[in-house]
Amino acid sequence: MAETWTQEDLSPIRDKVYVYLKDAILRGEYKAGDRLVERVLAEKLNISRTPIREALFRLETQRFVRTVPRKGVVVNEITQAEILEVFMILASLESLAARLAAQKVSDGIIAEIDQLMAEMEEALNNGGGDEVELNVKYNELIGRASGNPKLHEMLVDLKDYVRAFSNLSSALPGRTKAALREHQDVLSAIRSGEADLAENFTRIHLEKSRQAYMSRSQA
Repeated sequence: MAETWTQEDLSPIRDKVYVYLKDAILRGEYKAGDRLVERVLAEKLNISRTPIREALFRLETQRFVRTVPRKGVVVNEITQAEILEVFMILASLESLAARLAAQKVSDGIIAEIDQLMAEMEEALNNGGGDEVELNVKYNELIGRASGNPKLHEMLVDLKDYVRAFSNLSSALPGRTKAALREHQDVLSAIRSGEADLAENFTRIHLEKSRQAYMSRSQA
């Protein structure tokens, strides 16, 4: 069934299309090599081709898609080397965000940390199932707590990139629970204002995530 959006101002529609297509790639609805045809998408979403074209251009600048001669726009195929490069960048940027968060921690952030840590503990005790949602909340909280909107934006893009192309959700058995414990360590250090510890725990977490990806990709 076609999605129906009101033909409002072009910019909001373009943004909605971008989010829709990006989420579809993250969910695996569109996989590497799949074509994204403007006409088909416009008919499906019941809008003109212009916001589709602009959303695809934005996705291409972030390397989620690419334009192939005589084929059109396709979902990008990312190499292992490129994923590892992203992990290296994340290790620097996310550890910086954790450090800044610890240095700027406030009563409001502490309350949010306590709530999120309680949710994580409940998930661990109940056998998991909410890991993806909790991971999103974790990344959002760290980004906001850093007090640096541009850094937050960069981290969201990089995390989405890894999520789309590295298949971490199906990594090593037990890795998901271990990652939640690592998140709790980072949050606890931020809550206590221990910047060095928050930075180090973040680097440890990302290195273990990188190792999990390598183990999975070599299986």
